[in-house]
Parts: sequence; C-alpha cells; structure tokens
Amino acid sequence: MKIPFFDAKTQHLLLKDEILESVNRVVYDNSNFILGKELENFEEKFAKYCNKPYCIGVGNGTDAIKLALYSLNIGEGDEVIAPDNTAIPTITAIIESGAKPVLVDVGEDYLINPEKIEHAITKRTKAIIPVHLYGNPCDMNKISKIAKEHNIQTIEDCCQAHGATYNDKKVPIGEIGCFSFYPTKNLGALGDGGAIVVNDSKLENKLRMARNYGQSSKYNAEFSGFNTRLDEIQAAILKIKLNHLDDWNKLRKEKAEFYSKELGGIVNTPKKNINGDSVYHLYVIRTEKRNELMDYLKEKEIGTLIHYPIPIHMQKAFSYLGYKKGDFPNSEKFAEEIVSLPIYPEIEYSKIKEVVEEIKKFKRRG
Repeated sequence: MKIPFFDAKTQHLLLKDEILESVNRVVYDNSNFILGKELENFEEKFAKYCNKPYCIGVGNGTDAIKLALYSLNIGEGDEVIAPDNTAIPTITAIIESGAKPVLVDVGEDYLINPEKIEHAITKRTKAIIPVHLYGNPCDMNKISKIAKEHNIQTIEDCCQAHGATYNDKKVPIGEIGCFSFYPTKNLGALGDGGAIVVNDSKLENKLRMARNYGQSSKYNAEFSGFNTRLDEIQAAILKIKLNHLDDWNKLRKEKAEFYSKELGGIVNTPKKNINGDSVYHLYVIRTEKRNELMDYLKEKEIGTLIHYPIPIHMQKAFSYLGYKKGDFPNSEKFAEEIVSLPIYPEIEYSKIKEVVEEIKKFKRRG
C-alpha cells in the first residue's frame, strides 16, 4: 500500500463543491481580486477564532513575521532572538527586516528553551520569536515573563500551530502572532498566504497600510510599505476550511495518540506538553538509525520527511552570523535523528497501522 507523506487531494475532493462555488463567486460574481469582501470576512472570522480583535491577511508567513517586526519599529542595528531549530523562513524574515537573528538552542520538546533566552539578551535585543514548532506551543508564561522583565517584544511564529492551545488559550498568547497558510498547513490555502493577528488598534492600522505600499487610501502613501496581500480567492477558500479546522485538528490529535501508543518504547515519540495542546502539524519521532529507517520505509512506499535536516546555524546562508558546529548541541543532535511520519486528518488508520508495523519490523531487524 502506497502511503504518501501528505495528501491534499482527499481533503479538497471533500470540499470540492464549496471550493468551486467560492472561486466562481470571486471570479464571476464579484470580479474583485484584491482587498475585497472575501478577505474582510475571512479576517474577521480568523481573528475571532484566535480570540484577537484584529487580523491582517498578507501574502505568506514570512511576510507576516517581517511586517510584524516592521510594525514594532524593529530593524537595522536591532537583535531578535529565535530558536536554532526552526524553518528557514523564520530567520529570513528577521534578516529581511534589517535586524540580526540571535539563535538559542531548543529543549527536548524541540521548542525554544526559555532558560537559554536570558543569556542571549543584549542591549540591542528588541524581540523574541518563539516558534510553536510542529503544532506544539512554547512555554509562553516563562517567555513572556523574560520579555517583560527586559522590556522586549514577543512575536509568536504560529505558522505550524493553527488552533494550538496553551493553558486553554489559542495561540498566539501574547500581543501579536504570525501565521502561514501554505498548502500543507493545518489551515492551508491553494497557494501562498499568511496573516498577522494583533490586539492593538494602532498596530493593526500600521500593518494594513504596510501590506499595501504604506497607503492609507488609494494613491496616498503615508510611508514606504510593501506589496504583500492575501488575495480574494485564497481568503474565500480559507474561510470554508476554517469551518472544519477544529474537527481536523481533533483527528490529527487522535491519530498522533495512536502513533504514540503503538510506537512507545520502539522509537522516541513526541513528549506530552503539560501546559499546551499540540495540533500535530507534524508527527516527529527520533531514532539513532534515522537514515536507515527512512530508506527502509521508502522501499515500502511510505513517505517521510525531515523537519529539519540542517540547523540554522549550520546553513551556508547564515554563516556570517558567526556560529559554529557544537554551539547548539540539541539542535544538532535532533537534526541527525528526527523523522516526520505521515499525519493528516484524512489518513486512514489502516495506513497508520501499516506505518507502525513497518517501523516495528525495522526495529526487530536490529
């Protein structure tokens, strides 16, 4: 049985009629493709979902983080703390803002280690970007306490954590959070897309102008901004999908629990977050024979991926930051051992059982 790592087709077939109706509405009825009613409706709906008063749709998750930094006047000469174990776009967004990324190691949960943050703070530090990686929320109580004590901002990277909760509150927990709607996300568009959710009305106003050339009205630029807008078709489709997100997340959790129950003691399974509730954007295990296991599963036509194979501090693009091998031991160790297994709402238990059985067979081979 062929088991792909990700399958968007099944979900879209289930929503086919609604998706086609929404596209037809935008294309043939409204013929308004940028900054229209579909986006306004989605922004209102997603803000409410996140328990925030404001949502600003943008072109992608990277731009969401970049604009968040911009809106807080963070740029040239400033430093922003971020985890070493994260996706490249988190760091790219900091660099695009003009600020310098300052990396810290992660804990056994793969998330930024609050104990390491304080040691990385300097007089130039203006923000911390906790990344709710794999759908698992960071320890925001500790991170927020550190940020408040040092008078620095927190910008939550929620790009893999749509609907995740920390102490029963949906992320972002703080004042500002950034989302990606890349097609593989728990809430995915049919192309690139992103959003920023905020509490503050002044930030909201600045962000709305910043995403649209800095214009307060057409042809009236208050400052030099950017061109990064969530389009009407993507907003219309995301609005449909948002109706199903909690149910999809519930299925992800149930299937992750099944994996953990069956694979406990066989491989290193995800640690339970005592303060948070993961939405399992990814189901990540660890094994010292990672590459051999992936090769074996590939032979059985089971898709796997590594998130992420090269820590940020060892990426050629970021070598100028001055880090070296050994600086972040957990990130380096995990990069050699982690592997993501297939998980999405529509995956059948029969397929999950086959993945589990093949991993057990591999383990028995020694």
